[in-house]
Parts: sequence; C-alpha cells; structure tokens
Amino acid sequence: MINPVDGHIFMVDKPLGWSSFHVVKKLRGALLARLRPLGVRKLKVGHAGTLDPLASGVMLICSGKSTRRIDELQAGRKIYTAEIALGATTPSFDLETPVDATYPTEHITREAVEEALAKFTGRIEQTPPAYSACKVDGRRAYAIARKGDDPGLKPKVLVIDEITLEKYSPESITVRVVCSKGTYIRALARDIGAALGSGGYLTALRRERVGDSDIADCMTVDEAEHYIRTAPMEILSEEGVPVQIPQLPPRPVTESTLSRADILPWNLRPGNGPEAAPRAE
Repeated sequence: MINPVDGHIFMVDKPLGWSSFHVVKKLRGALLARLRPLGVRKLKVGHAGTLDPLASGVMLICSGKSTRRIDELQAGRKIYTAEIALGATTPSFDLETPVDATYPTEHITREAVEEALAKFTGRIEQTPPAYSACKVDGRRAYAIARKGDDPGLKPKVLVIDEITLEKYSPESITVRVVCSKGTYIRALARDIGAALGSGGYLTALRRERVGDSDIADCMTVDEAEHYIRTAPMEILSEEGVPVQIPQLPPRPVTESTLSRADILPWNLRPGNGPEAAPRAE
C-alpha cells in the first residue's frame, strides 16, 4: 500500500542520461496524477543522494513525510563500480568534457595500480570536482567552471572503506568502491591517475548499493511509474479516515517517456576523441 503523503520510499535504478532531478520530476508527476482527483495539488518529493547524468544505479526517492529521512538515508554506506580510463584527463574528470591532455601509460603495472589504490582507503582528504554541485558564495561550482573560472573548492574529509581492483589494463581499470557520503568517484579517478604518474578520468559509474538498498531490488523508472499509477494507494482525510485512491491506466512506454536518456558523452559525438588532445610527457 502506498501512502504518498504519510511517506513512501521508492528504490529506483536511475538510467544513464537522466539527471537526478528528472527522475524526481517523473515520479512526482505520477504521484500527483493519482492525487489530483482528491484535491491534492502539491507533494514534497526528493532524493537521497545525487547521481550524475552519466552515472546509473540506486536512487532512493522519498515522498511526503519520508523526505524527513533523506539525511539519514544519505548517510548510508555506498557501493560503486567505476571504470577509469588511464593516460588522459578531462576538466570534469569524466566524459562530460573532452580530453585536455594525454600521458604515458606504459609504466602502469597491475602491482602499481594496487599500490596506488591502497593509498586511498581509510580517512582521506578529497577536493571535489570543479564541475560539481558544491556551492561557492551561493553559486554552484559547475556554473563557475563552465565560464572558465576556478571555483576554488577546498578539500573535504571522507572515508573510503574499500577499493577493489576488478579489471586491469595499462589504459583502463575497473574498481569497486565502498565509501561514505560525500565521495566523488570522479575525483577519485583523477587522484588515482595522478598517483600512477599519469592521468585518469571516469568513463562509467554504477551505484550498486545505498545503505540497505541494493540494485537488485530497484525498479526502472517506467516500472516505478507503472507501480505508482496502479498499486493500491490511500491517504488520510482531514478526519483521519483512510481514503482509497482510484487506479490510473498504465502508460505505454514511448520515446517521449525516455526523453531524458539523450545525453551522449563527448567522445561518442561525431569528430571527438582523445587523439585530438595534447600529450603531456
């Protein structure tokens, strides 16, 4: 039974290309479509932890009084699988921006990677990416960076419990990261590349777990919308009496419902590629 006003938490697998905001907007729209016939025009809906558009995985969407639990949910340990390209850097530390320099990778061995990863476990300081939602004097850092200015972000203390090397080549690695709130995996990719005497940037990221919520238990956005439109739902009247809310017909999946999955990484756009970047020796 869904009671969106008293509070409900939806576990969603955010797809590649969608912003966290648009996932929230999609589910809020579906909830309000059910509630409007009863005169409900507004409903508080939020998420417990941002995922970049170029990342996918677990997102917890809270409605009504469950939004009071967002800080608690955000504090849960997170597990990520990250693919990191070595031998190059980008200003955003991921695929949002083009490669700005390339570096040698011939010296990078599996042993060197494992030694570098060990340096980033435990309590560490990490400087967030300039292309991030951190606020500087009331402005988002990414807005400053996109104008070509340095937002001057300061290092933050965080905890990385574990980094495991899953796949290795001198040009690319895949790692599993267990970490605390506030960890930027993009910044970790940058720092790992630097520790290897090369460059590094994030090419893929999937959040596998947040606290007790696992990716295996998550719904797709379309499944979540279908669930909201058709599952039993009730709210309490002003007198405290449960009121059943009629179902809505399922919506067909169309191109318009997937309109946010339209962001191509820079290197998949025609005419782009790392070979055009200057090489730093």
